[in-house]
Amino acid sequence: MMQDATPVIRVSDYARARGFYAGQLGFDVIEEGGDPARFGIFRRDKAQLFINAWDGAGAAYEGWVAYIHVADIAATKADLDARSVAFVRGPVVTEYGMAEIEIADPDGNVICFGADA
Repeated sequence: MMQDATPVIRVSDYARARGFYAGQLGFDVIEEGGDPARFGIFRRDKAQLFINAWDGAGAAYEGWVAYIHVADIAATKADLDARSVAFVRGPVVTEYGMAEIEIADPDGNVICFGADA
């Protein structure tokens, strides 16, 4: 039985991405690999992301690289506002019944936070 999935987000500069995900978004760094580090496991509450630096990497593709389910979109927006995170879109209520906020990391990777509307 599948129980969980973790997105792997490609970045061009691991140190810069670490600063964004840990410093600005408030994720804890659970583990790092490489010398200097080029890979990390980041966790905040129950959400987990793998951040992987690849030479020449930019945004993997247009669209979301991760969708993080949250309990309260208003509280998430307030938390992101307090951390000075810029929004790409939202909050909006979608036709499929989710309230969503999109942000982008320094490489342009778009992450969507969503809660039942």
